[in-house]
Amino acid sequence: MVYTWPEVAAVGKTEEELKEAGIEYKSGQFPMRALGRSRASMDLDGFVKILADKTTDEILGVHMIGARAADMIAEAVVAMEYRASAEDVSRMSHAHPTFTEAIKEAALAATEDRPLHI
Repeated sequence: MVYTWPEVAAVGKTEEELKEAGIEYKSGQFPMRALGRSRASMDLDGFVKILADKTTDEILGVHMIGARAADMIAEAVVAMEYRASAEDVSRMSHAHPTFTEAIKEAALAATEDRPLHI
């Protein structure tokens, strides 16, 4: 975690590490500027990216830049601890409008590219 502005947080593997290990993966990314909460607070910079195994859909890494990233990363850590899939996270309820909706949207983007707010 990096306490800059915007904040930066990550858990798990990066795309480079997955490529080096020969792991096939899929990626879903969602821009913070597409969130109602980000727009209301004018915190438009950043994104959330989810990397998931191409076959099993298990989340292998989550990377985010933006307002509240230091708080939001905890959701990704729990999901990975319980070996959640991108589909699992995409089906979780997320309050609206909140910053954590970006995690759900990135999971939807990683699951057949179907984010709601783009």
